[in-house]
Order: sequence, then structure tokens, then C-alpha cells
Amino acid sequence: MANFPLIDMENLNGGERGATMELIKDACENWGFFELLNHGISHELLDKVEKMTKEHYKKCMEQRFKDMVAAKALEGLKAEVTDIDWESTFFLRHLPTSNISEIPDLEEEYRNLMKDFAGKLEKLAEELLDLLCENLGLEKGYLKKAFHGSKGPNFGTKVSNYPPCPTPDLIKGLRAHTDAGGIILLFQDDKVSGLQLLKDGEWIDVPPMRHSIVINLGDQIEVITNGKYKSVMHRVIAQTDGTRMSIASFYNPGNDAVIFPAPALLEETAEKEQSYPKFVFDDYMKLYAGLKFQAKEPRFEAMKAVEANVSLGPVVTA
Repeated sequence: MANFPLIDMENLNGGERGATMELIKDACENWGFFELLNHGISHELLDKVEKMTKEHYKKCMEQRFKDMVAAKALEGLKAEVTDIDWESTFFLRHLPTSNISEIPDLEEEYRNLMKDFAGKLEKLAEELLDLLCENLGLEKGYLKKAFHGSKGPNFGTKVSNYPPCPTPDLIKGLRAHTDAGGIILLFQDDKVSGLQLLKDGEWIDVPPMRHSIVINLGDQIEVITNGKYKSVMHRVIAQTDGTRMSIASFYNPGNDAVIFPAPALLEETAEKEQSYPKFVFDDYMKLYAGLKFQAKEPRFEAMKAVEANVSLGPVVTA
């Protein structure tokens, strides 16, 4: 845990900017994950989000989860279960249009709070994309434009709770996967751990820290950087006590955005071979839906096979 990349964003504003940018670069190249401190979202807001999310789970979702566990006979497991996750979730969509008003059981105060939180996370995601551009030598705004498509990016939140599990050796909280999209911002429980990433063949804990936001990179960043930055396998281990809260917000390309390696990064590679495919984001997501818990490389290969059919469409290539 001691080596896990921690980035203090306040250090971007002074004499330590160069060293901090170097830390972000190293995290993107070698970890695919980093943890942000002093990210500009107030502790008061984070505390309120945590409190209301946990209250909502207790009131509206805990019993449903218990019923699901009973219905699927997951209580007295004797053998490993590999096709289901030990988690209770709901999804909020923010962009291009919001569905927050349509989600049942949410109190008005909680709806407004999550809308406010999403707005701040969206701003942070775009700030981070520009920091990545700076480190990659791409013009400011390149990644945001690459994600834009005709209607702007997709941005949504998965609110998860991982209740105590009697057999954590037989069922995962969330099975190992890479994230399909762009950049992921996670506000996680600081008391109950469970998130792990795969680094150099070993599972490493992502340290739970109060008021931090954990960032990880999705498959689309790997494609656009032509593999310079990689998405990383991660999972959630179920725990025997304590319910772990996880609020993951996904800043992804728009459905019709055409994703391909940035030409400026291809010029840097000696062989100039485009090793990553060009595709429409929505086509990738359709493929990912059935292959989420498998290796990403076959997904990229499958996209390569249909690459000839992709026209550039409404995308900025400069």
C-alpha cells in the first residue's frame, strides 16, 4: 500500500507542479490507478453523500439484497460462484440527459445532492483529462473532444453497497474486469476495504482513505494513447463484516464518438503501426456487455476486425 500513487492536487498550483505531474504520469503508465487528495470537492459534501447513500441502502435496498441472496441460494455456498457478484447497486445517468428524477425510492434531498455531486465530478474529470493531455503532449482539450461525439460525453454513476458476506472465498463482491469507458472517479468507503487492482501479477489493495477520490483509466484511454496508458484489471473482495459503500462515476465517450489512437502519439512510435483499432464507442460497449469479465485484448482484436467499416463521423482529429 505504501507505494500506491497518492496525488495531492494542491501541489499542482505551485513550485511542486512539475513533480506532481510526473507522479500522475507514472501512475498512468505503471498503475492505471491513483488516489486524489485536495481535489476541490468539499469534505462536507462528501460526508453528506456518504451519510445519505448509506441511509438509502439501509432503508430501501438492504432487504432486497437479503431477498436476492435467499432466492439465489447464496447463503450456504459450498462451491465457488463465478457468474454473480455480491453487490447491491443502482445507476444514475447524468449526461447527455439525466434520469435522476426517474429513479424510484430516492428522497428529493438525496436526488439534489447526487446531482450537485455529479456536476463537481464532471468538472474534475475534465480537469484530469487535460492533465493527461499535458503529460502526453496532446493539445489541451484533445481527450474531451475525442469523447464528444455529436451529443457530448456519457457520464453516469454506479452506486454500490457490498454487504457482509459469510463466504468471501467463494464469491467476489465484484469479479475482475477492466472498465470499458474513459476515466472513472470513485468515492469509496474509508472504513471497509475490498477494492484491489492487478499489478505485475499480484493483487494489490487500493487503500481506503477518508475524503479521497480514486481515479482509474478505462479501455478508451488505452486506445487513444495507443497503449501508453493502460486500463487495469480490478475487483472487489467481499468482506465478512461491514458494508462497503462505493460510488463510481464514469466519464465516457458519447455513443457515436469514434475512438482511435491520437495521431500525435502514433508519430512517436518508431514503427508507426497503429496497434489499436478505430471504432464507434457504442459498438465497443455492445461487445463489452457480454465480455466484461474477460481479458480486454480479444475485445480490441474484435474491433479491429470491423475497423474498415468505421467512418470518422463527427469527431475532432486535430
